[in-house]
Amino acid sequence: MLCVAASAQKHTDTRTTRLDGMMPRVDLWQPGHMPDSKGLPLQDSIYNNRTWRIITPRLYVYDAGVEGGVRPAVLVIPGGGYAKQAYEAAGDGFAKWLNTLGITAFVLIHRLPNSPDLVDGSIAPTQDAQRAIRYIRAHAEQYGIDPKRVGVIGASSGGHVSACVSTINEDWSAVGDELDKYSFKPDFAILISPVISMEEPIVNRGSRNALLGDRVGDKAMLDKFSMEKHVSPSNPPTFLVHAGDDTAVPPQNSIRMYNALLEAGVPNCSLHIYPFGKHSVGLMNPGSTGTWPETAKKWLEETGILR
Repeated sequence: MLCVAASAQKHTDTRTTRLDGMMPRVDLWQPGHMPDSKGLPLQDSIYNNRTWRIITPRLYVYDAGVEGGVRPAVLVIPGGGYAKQAYEAAGDGFAKWLNTLGITAFVLIHRLPNSPDLVDGSIAPTQDAQRAIRYIRAHAEQYGIDPKRVGVIGASSGGHVSACVSTINEDWSAVGDELDKYSFKPDFAILISPVISMEEPIVNRGSRNALLGDRVGDKAMLDKFSMEKHVSPSNPPTFLVHAGDDTAVPPQNSIRMYNALLEAGVPNCSLHIYPFGKHSVGLMNPGSTGTWPETAKKWLEETGILR
């Protein structure tokens, strides 16, 4: 039986997600044409609705089923500290909520930095996210999607990947095929309790260490993946949600990102810091924190994303 990633060696490898057979699946790269890959004969490692190693990055499609007209689309990027992806809690749930708003959702299962197949593990999640945005735009007509209203949503480390694909202008996903001609940057972003900075004292060390590995002491790498340092006018309008009592990923991550967006002149950005919620802000929080999905819906309407 195939061994799983080091952090989950005791687990049984199921090799497919619960979503396989339930939701339409799209593999992002053609065999032999995936960038950053050594081509090792490995397989996916999945257990307990979490991915521990991914060799085949893919999307799961949640069609909104809305008749008439084109609609927005959102790439959903589950978090898991860059050591895993909790695709049910932070993928399936967000996708179904987006469907209730008339938005078609695509859940991304991306490669994790610790995979022995990767040449540079730090860039692989963003590579896959760039490719996913391109795929969605390239197939907009097929899915009834407006290619100018393609967004991204992510929580925790999924929020960091979402921030990376929103902020980084360097093309890490070009492979010389038809998808290369499509933009890889989203038109809007929703970041929930996002990891943004790699700097002490506000960094989530687990995510940083998993992303950068033995380069965690390299200041250039810390700067490269501190997204608040790279915001530009090309960033999309962004909606940020955080809990003030989050000690795992302090709210200063969202505050720094919001300030950087303001300074860059990015329009229609919105920041919401709730007093409670810790690092568990989701769709069903009690109290004031639980109002963020409705606030996000209003923001989508006000910005013209939902029409």
